[in-house]
Formats: sequence, C-alpha cells, structure tokens
Amino acid sequence: MNDFIKRLQKVEQRIGYLVHIKNTNSWGNLSSFQADCEHLKNAMFDMSRERLAADLDKIETGIAFLEKRCEEGLTPMERVRIVRSPLRFSLKDILENVYEEYTELGGEGEFNIDPAMMVAKANIVRRIKKKPYTSSVMVIGQETGHGEEFRNGGSCKPWGNEKALRYMKVAETEGIPIHFFIFTPGSYPVEEYPGAAQQIARNLYAMTKLRVPMISVISEGGSGGAEAVGLSDFRIMFSDGYYSVISPEGAAAIEGRVKEGSRVPPELIENCANQLHITAEDNLRLGTIDRIIKEPLLGAKSDDFSFFSLVRSEIIRATDEVVLMTKSVRGFRSYEVKKKKAENVEEAPQIDIPWDLNQGEIKRLLALRSKKYRSMAMTGFGGHAMPAESVVKSIQRSAENLYYVFRYDVLKNQQKQAQKVIKEVSGEGSALIQRVSSSLTAVSGFIRRTDKKKTVVQPVLTTAGGTPDPIELTDTYTSPLANEDRTVSCPNSEKYGCKDLWVPDLYGEFCGVCENCGHHFPLEYQWYLKNIFDPNSIRVFNNAIYSRNPLQYEGFNDRLQMARSKTGIGCANLTFHARVCNINLVVSMLFSDFRNGTVGAAEGEKFVQACEIAKRRKRPLLAYVHTTGGIRIQEGTLGVIQMPKCTMAVREYIDTGGLYIVVYDNNSYAGPVASFLGCSPYQFAIRSCRIGFAGQRVIRETTGIDIPPDYHKARNALKRGHIQGIWDRREFRRNLHKALLTMGSPSLYYR
Repeated sequence: MNDFIKRLQKVEQRIGYLVHIKNTNSWGNLSSFQADCEHLKNAMFDMSRERLAADLDKIETGIAFLEKRCEEGLTPMERVRIVRSPLRFSLKDILENVYEEYTELGGEGEFNIDPAMMVAKANIVRRIKKKPYTSSVMVIGQETGHGEEFRNGGSCKPWGNEKALRYMKVAETEGIPIHFFIFTPGSYPVEEYPGAAQQIARNLYAMTKLRVPMISVISEGGSGGAEAVGLSDFRIMFSDGYYSVISPEGAAAIEGRVKEGSRVPPELIENCANQLHITAEDNLRLGTIDRIIKEPLLGAKSDDFSFFSLVRSEIIRATDEVVLMTKSVRGFRSYEVKKKKAENVEEAPQIDIPWDLNQGEIKRLLALRSKKYRSMAMTGFGGHAMPAESVVKSIQRSAENLYYVFRYDVLKNQQKQAQKVIKEVSGEGSALIQRVSSSLTAVSGFIRRTDKKKTVVQPVLTTAGGTPDPIELTDTYTSPLANEDRTVSCPNSEKYGCKDLWVPDLYGEFCGVCENCGHHFPLEYQWYLKNIFDPNSIRVFNNAIYSRNPLQYEGFNDRLQMARSKTGIGCANLTFHARVCNINLVVSMLFSDFRNGTVGAAEGEKFVQACEIAKRRKRPLLAYVHTTGGIRIQEGTLGVIQMPKCTMAVREYIDTGGLYIVVYDNNSYAGPVASFLGCSPYQFAIRSCRIGFAGQRVIRETTGIDIPPDYHKARNALKRGHIQGIWDRREFRRNLHKALLTMGSPSLYYR
C-alpha cells in the first residue's frame, strides 16, 4: 500500500504545481482531480489494489494531458510562476549535479555570508574517450533555497554582492573562469553602506575588465539584482526562465497607478508580463542573451538529472567558445565546439580546451567583451545614420582620433619628456658648473614659456582690487517661475522657522534656495545650461538620436510623442560640448521633462558616444543628473542592458586617464545610479536632492520597513560614503571649476 500512497502524493504534487502555474484550480477541471485525489485518500484502505491502481492510472493520464496542454500555451506570467515555485531547482542543486565537487566560500555572520548569495570553488569534469579532464571554476549566484525564508527569495543585500565581487577578484588572481547563475527577483533595497545601488555599480565596473572568461546563466533575472552578477562574455538563459527590467507586478502597479496597499488586478499583471517581453525567446530575439537551454516539461525541478547533464554540457561548450575566440589558431576546434555537435546534446564537446589565458589572449578577451556590449540594444532607438553617412562619420572619427593621438599622446608627451630631461640635467649641472646650470635653466624657462602659450590659461578662483571674478557670469538666466506673484512655504518652516518666500525673489535673486535654511527648491534644467557653462559655449551633438518603442508597448508611442512635443528633444539625455572658464568638457544631462529622466536605448547610446568623444579628445566628462527615475520599463531588457553597456564605456574612458564627474540633483534612483553613475570616483550632490536605489514605497513593500522621510537625502548619502560632497546650487559653477582644476590625471588635454 505504501507504493500507492507515494503515487498519490506525487499526483497531488503535480496537481498543486499546475494550480500554482495557472493561479487557479478551475482550469482544465483541476478541482475535480483534487476532489478525486481526496476521495482516494479517504477510501484507499477500503478499495482493492486493482481498483486503486485503475483510478490512479486514470488521474495520472488526465494530469499528463493537462501538463502537455499547459506547456503548449504557457504565458509569460506562467513562466514567472514556474521560476518562483519552491519545486524548481536552485543553485545548490546545480552545484551538486553539474559540478564534480565544490567548496562553499564565505564567513560567519550576515555581513559575511548573506544567505541569498552563494559562492563556491568547484571542479567541472568532461570525459573524452573515457578519460576525465578536470577544470577549476568559481561559481557565483543567488540561492533561493526552495522557498526557505532566510534566503530572501534570492534577493541579495549589498554585502552579498560585495562578497560576490571579492571572489570574482580571487578567480581573476587564480586565472580561472567564473560561472554566474542568476536566481533573483532583484536586489534587497537598503542604502546602508555599501549601499544596494553603489555595490551593484562597483560590481559592474569591476566585471567590465575581469581578465578571465565569464559565463552567466539566467533562471530569474530581475533588473539590477541580475546585473550585479550578470555582465559576462556569454549569456545563457533557461527556456522557462525570465529576464526583465522589473517584475510584472511592479510594472502593473506603476502602469495602473495602483495606490499603496491596494490589490493590483491580475489581468493588468498578465498584460504587463506579455508586453515586457521577458521570456527566453524574447530575449534571444532582442539580442540580450546568446543561447537557450531547453528545460523539461513545465520547467526543471531538483530531481531532473538528465537536465543537469545538459546544463553541464552547455556551460562547458559556452566556456570553450569564449576561450577559443581569444586564440590565434582555433579553426578546427571552433568547428568541433560550435558546428559538429554530438548527436546526444547532453554530451560535452569531445575536445580538451585549456581555460587558462596568456596576456595576448586576455587582451583579445577584453576587446571582444567591449565589442559585445557596445553592439547591444542598437535596434532600441531611432536616428541611425545612413550607410553612406556612417562611412563618412567613421572616416571623420578615425582622422580625429589620429589628430588627438598625435597632438596629446605624441607631441605633448615628448614635450613633457624633454622638460623632464632638461630639469634633470639642469639639476645635476647646478651642483657642478654654475655656467652650465644657468644656460640649461634658461633653455628650460624658454620651453615652459612656449608651452604656456599653447595651453589653456587657467583663471584664478578669486580676484583682488575690485576686478570682476571670471567665474561669475555677467549675463545670467532667471527661471520663468519668478514671474509668478505669490508666496511659497519652505518645507523646513516648522523645524527652522523659515518665513514664507516671495516667488520672484526665491526663483530670481535666491536661485531657488531658501535664504534661511538653505533648502533647494527644484529648478528647470534650462537654468543650469545658462548659469553653469560659459556663454555661447554649448554645442549639442547626437540630437538626431531619439527614443522608440521597440517592444511596441501599448500606449507608449503616444507618451513618447507627448514628451517630444513638450521638450523638442528626442530622448531624456542631452549631450553637448561646453566650457567652464575656458576649460572644454563633454556633458551628458539626464533631465526630468522627458519621461522623468528614465534611461532607455537612446539615452544609453548617447551616453556611450559622449564617453567615446571625451576619451578621444582628452576632455573631462560631466554627467549632470537633473532627474532620473531609473531604467525605462517600457523598453524591457533593452533598457536594463544599458547598465553594463554604459558602465563599460565609463570604465574604458577612465582607464585612459579621463576625469568623470557625476552631479546629482532633485531625485536620482535605481538603475543609472546602480551602474554608470554610481561607479564614478567623483560623485557630488546638489543640496536637498535625493539619491537611492528604490523609493519609499518599494522599500516598504519589499522589506516591510517604514523608512524615515530623509532616508534618501543627500546628507545621508554623504554619511554613508555614497557621494564625495554636497554643493550649493549657487556655487555649482565655482565648485565644478575647482574640481576640473584639482581632479583628474595628467592625460587631460589642459594639464
């Protein structure tokens, strides 16, 4: 009788799994099957074995039919439920079944372990003609633990992502590949050091140039939490997994403007899941992943051992492909790995490829990684140059690159070397012969005078004797808000006793700043264009690039058109050349008037091109964030991929000696802060602004914690070490000029 009890339990589990996927027991007569199982359970000992077996066979046949029918019509939201099922395999199941042996790494205490992030040193084995070949790898990923509450569902805290980064660097030191497995709905939104957004940004920044092959495999990829361990050379996705900019429930709450505490309509959630294009097939078509691993019927579970054999084969194959792309001689081995696949797909390629790389291969690996991310999401925006125009622009870029390389890398370096030699010889000569010393000093002085004529004259910060301060602009811009004849109350009036402010004074003479407590009222982005940069110095570039609706998200075309009509600009990122006290710089400005400053494919492309121009011309790069609401959800993973793509561009710019300054204003949240903004070594904030990973509502709904009103204020970000300073709006130009003079490397054009 025990065998019948086990069969019945298995049938009940299968029925419960279908109910979980469909979110109802009314589909396919599941409620009747549940009633039949309950009847068999109660009458089991009163029935003959033959009758019991026949009834169980009938139920199993019906359930098998429903499972096939469910598989054929799986919706995106049903795949989300498959991924979230406690029956689904976890990272620990992969470690135990894909790898030969492993040692989990970590420490003691929550700040060292974080149960949601698992790191292990593992061996993976392939057999060629019955001979084992073992390779060491570092395995990093989120652990869901089959629904164990202390795992937070794979939602990592900042110190969990920090642990992942620590062992990425260990793998780099040891020269072994890294295999990432992504099982997360998103990162745990806490701002305490190291900070959710800032730690993801650090991870991305480091991963752009890790000198080992990296493979990522996605089961559940939720926004920034996925990107924290998602930047890699080859991206694989399980066929029943999902990869999204935001959870369908979160998107539905935003799209439906559902009030906090209210229930989001299930129909709206289903609709958002469909429109976000979150499935493996969708992401393969969009180019955000490279391959799909086929799962068994209705998703793999922890006891699907043939599936784990397939995972082993595919991850070995992916690592081989990445390594082979770095080899100078690879023709026959590439054919064996890519084209001549074994008839048994679970069999790994029958060829041994060492995964350690020499210096030349590492250089090619990094170049291929950069090229891979540079080409992503190119279909997500409009304004591409025509083929003939692209050729002309390519020639212009090449000529410009040669010019600036010759001017700054050759001539300027030669001048510096000559000055250094003359100084050395002059110093030695002064100790021996006064005459030689004096003549060489004269030559050195002549060269210095010549060099000063060629370089930019640096204006002084202060003047004396009544001379006008060159930093102060004589022709300034006044906000149109100053034309309103009314008064406003300062938000800090109860705390500091601030009096009501007359609007013409507030937005005119006071530049939107309360004269009593210093609170900064929001100002339009045009104020900064007119009052920060030198007059007539702004030259906009890439204005032809504009945001599109690549996913054909319902109603989004109309919203984009409204934003274009309102601003006269094609996207939320305004890129331009400008000067501050005659110092040339490149500026990327995210502004609120266009879709609340959210970042999509167009904004990311313009930012990347700004980085490339600044790198080519040896100019400082300023990212001024008037406002950003995060990644644009209507562009799905084409928006999410801007996080690693733009961070890659920043890393390449900084590595060449560039000066990258970020200034936050108003509200700055989510993906941009957790990637290409948060990775800057020089981050500043305008007083009274807010900076964070997630807003108050998201934190309350995710963690159950009711945070204080000033949780995201700039002064708290400074205390946590997320930014390096707070600027008064009225001193923005002066502080920026000081930063340009004191920060950055000697490779900048004006140094």
